[in-house]
Amino acid sequence: MTDEKNTQVQDDNKLIAERRQKLAAIREEGNPFPNEFRRDILAAELQAAHGEKTKEELEGLGIRAKVAGRIMARRGPFLVLQDMSGRIQLYADKEVQKKIKHWDIGDIVGGDGVLHKSGKGDLYVMLENYPLLTKSLRPLPEKWHGLTDTEQKYRQRYVDLIVNEDTRNTFRIRSKLIESIRHYLSQRDFVEAETPMLQVIPGGATARPFTTYHNSLELDMYLRIAPELYLKRLVVGGFEKVFEINRNFRNEGLSTRHNPEFTMIEFYQAYADYRDLMNLTEDMLRNAAQEVLGTTVIRNTVRDAEGNVKEEFEYDFGKPFERISVFDSILKFNPDIDPAQLADLDGAKAIANSLNIPLKDIYGLGKVQIEIFEKTVEHRLKNPTFITEYPTEVSPLARRSDSNPFVTDRFEFFVGGREIANGFSELNDAEDQAERFRSQVAEKDAGDDEAMFYDEDYIVALEHGLPPTAGEGIGIDRLVMLFTDSPSIRDVILFPHMRPSSR
Repeated sequence: MTDEKNTQVQDDNKLIAERRQKLAAIREEGNPFPNEFRRDILAAELQAAHGEKTKEELEGLGIRAKVAGRIMARRGPFLVLQDMSGRIQLYADKEVQKKIKHWDIGDIVGGDGVLHKSGKGDLYVMLENYPLLTKSLRPLPEKWHGLTDTEQKYRQRYVDLIVNEDTRNTFRIRSKLIESIRHYLSQRDFVEAETPMLQVIPGGATARPFTTYHNSLELDMYLRIAPELYLKRLVVGGFEKVFEINRNFRNEGLSTRHNPEFTMIEFYQAYADYRDLMNLTEDMLRNAAQEVLGTTVIRNTVRDAEGNVKEEFEYDFGKPFERISVFDSILKFNPDIDPAQLADLDGAKAIANSLNIPLKDIYGLGKVQIEIFEKTVEHRLKNPTFITEYPTEVSPLARRSDSNPFVTDRFEFFVGGREIANGFSELNDAEDQAERFRSQVAEKDAGDDEAMFYDEDYIVALEHGLPPTAGEGIGIDRLVMLFTDSPSIRDVILFPHMRPSSR
């Protein structure tokens, strides 16, 4: 521990000890955690209703207010109170100040009195009744700088939310975004469903699962990596439009775009294809941007290690989204590549080798093309773009294209160099699906930990008949990153996974 941190810890421990002494004194006088006080208005409601009134107008009205929240600052006789909506000031005259000497910044208090306006134009409640509701035993971060240590922000999100308005706003936007998407689909007759998070066979994606054990059943089980196969079972059963906002778990590495536990929305529509879902996605995201942000133009910045802006981007969701195939996008961003060479396995491997892209012997042409795409194209897809026609080799659940069986009727949606969504026309041929499962099992046996299991019950479901269907998954966390201009997925997950603290 550095000398500076050691000094800070010692100072904090001293303050904590002082606050514990205050709490002990309060206990001797009665209940230190009362629960009888009820506020009747929020800070933002007071500001909206009376913020424009003059000092003289308020004096004549005699408006009473009961507020409650956390003390964030003291300015002489004024205290700044913060609740879920914003801030309001409290005023303590000399007699009241004597009675609240045990109050500290961070304490949660009630304030009851008449509303006034200061000479500076700030609203305040003149304290008449002022119970201490919760004594804060730990000091908040330094008042002018807030909580700035990134790792501490993630580990102690509760403190981050107390002191950082930007963080609170990020998670308000997250909530509104999910609400907008849910409402959009519900208005179009999609039924919201819940499917198992604990599964005997993890399916619906190519990913390494988390494993667990069910004692009563004496059975190995897995946390789900996707709800896809269960949602499609529901389509077989007659729920022709269905969606789930779901938590998924993938035993993968951590990065600015990956967290082992994350949120997606998956939705499925019978008698539709992947083109229908591209149209729906474009309209839904355009609508969400307008509803949540008040504009279809989303602004993102790229910053250096010191926080200085390096680049700024604008993505206009009001304009038509570009649509281009995997193959054509590789050629677009790599004009020196010969199309004929890219369409040949040996030629594509040679291209990958020239780009220092590692390959495995089991890779076919489709997988090699995707490796080239991910290395040379994906991060350059800044404007809203649908990438289409993914090779069948890397799309084990998607329907083959009728015109070109080498590719599937599949798309992925990118913005700002990030994959946001994945959708396709579903494979409803039970025999074809069974064969692809067998191919996945062969890859798993060859050492691919992310290859799929063989799901016999899902094949039985398909044998009962899945109507022509299209399905899609959208990464909620990455979408929130885009909407809030957040550089890391940890910024948009309330409690991201972290390595154990060394302290």
